[in-house]
Amino acid sequence: MTHTYDELVEKQRAADQAHDRVEELRDSYGPPTLPDGWSATQTDTYETAWRAWRDLAREVQAAVTEYAKDEGLARNDVEADVKTASRHPQPEE
Repeated sequence: MTHTYDELVEKQRAADQAHDRVEELRDSYGPPTLPDGWSATQTDTYETAWRAWRDLAREVQAAVTEYAKDEGLARNDVEADVKTASRHPQPEE
């Protein structure tokens, strides 16, 4: 599947949002190794969020690799550009 640069940026934003959710849950729940640990619901919620982040991140990586290959660009340059564009959007003119 061919991806556009804008699609890569949107995929990266989705992965970043999923990662933020994982971090929010960690901050909210505290360490799972505490004596009382997490409840079953907390564990399920965290694992679901973590899997979503992992899957989205994997999808971004595959799309970046494919895009770089199709465009004849260095993969690491494309990845860096996509991350910058997704995290620091330029104002629309």
